[in-house]
Amino acid sequence: MALNSIETKSYHIHFNSKGYNTLNTYIDSHKFSKIFILVDSNTHQHCLAKFQASLHTELPIEIIEIEAGEEHKTISTCVGVWNALSELDADRKSLMLNLGGGVVTDLGGFVASTFKRGMKYVNIPTSLLSMVDASVGGKTGVDLGNLKNQVGVINNGDLVLIDTSFLDTLPQNHLKSGLAEMLKHGLIHDRHYFETLTDLSKLTLDDLDELIYDSVVIKNNIVTKDPTEDNVRKHLNYGHTLGHAIESYFLGTKSELLHGEAIAVGMVLETYISSELLGFPKDDLKRITNAILTIYDPVSFSKVDYDPIIELLKYDKKNEHGNINFVLLEAIGQPKINCTVPNDLIIKAFEYYSSSIA
Repeated sequence: MALNSIETKSYHIHFNSKGYNTLNTYIDSHKFSKIFILVDSNTHQHCLAKFQASLHTELPIEIIEIEAGEEHKTISTCVGVWNALSELDADRKSLMLNLGGGVVTDLGGFVASTFKRGMKYVNIPTSLLSMVDASVGGKTGVDLGNLKNQVGVINNGDLVLIDTSFLDTLPQNHLKSGLAEMLKHGLIHDRHYFETLTDLSKLTLDDLDELIYDSVVIKNNIVTKDPTEDNVRKHLNYGHTLGHAIESYFLGTKSELLHGEAIAVGMVLETYISSELLGFPKDDLKRITNAILTIYDPVSFSKVDYDPIIELLKYDKKNEHGNINFVLLEAIGQPKINCTVPNDLIIKAFEYYSSSIA
């Protein structure tokens, strides 16, 4: 299916074969000194050869590989990439191509934005999560220990190339991880879109292309209205206040949860809180809970987990003046920002989740 390019204020998002044509034209039209392709160990193995076969240029190309996984999304990894760029004679006229999932696009964008005070970069997301979320909107950065995305800048690349055929390389749990962000887009924007995503048995590959496109449009429309996250861009953090805290907690103390797996739990918790604080309809709470628990494996929590997860909320990026700010829902498609939530209600939300998986 041919998907039209999406225009943002400062760059374009292109799809499939048109994306490669545009990328090659873009490289031809700029006088770059050298091209660097940032990959992780997975995309080096599964995606690089296909990508390079579609790249038509006489410029010298260097490959820089980082280790795969959220635990490597750190400043120390950035130092390794900065050193590699320096040793390989990168300059401000070099181009960075970030070929990978959210870790590669977030970290690669940050490295490019800061090396010699900024070199141009392009994102080629290879995971569903990075296609619908990480590669759109210019957020770059790394984690600080197990704390998510504490250091970074908002700086857009020159273009985004989404090749949905890379999804064939993904394991099922990584596809589900990306689906969580798409479900979130439905809950903050459009009931019909959410309900379509929850009935996956009827979807074809063409349908998935179109749904990815719709998610990118939803996110881009929000980011365009509020690039620096002063108001409506905060809608995109629905499910993420508790979701990120859960992800950080598991990253630091337990087996790792994928981003989307943690966000799926966060959406159930924050929808329950919405029903208690804002009168979100109980029928929809039950429908959303059942849909998410049908798609995602249950995550076990005990009472000793609650306090350390709540403690991690103070590191959330939406916090202002010492207040922990949640994005909650008054109804599907009607988010409300800057909501404060008492700790006892957060604990009740965990109890609701645990009772739902029992």
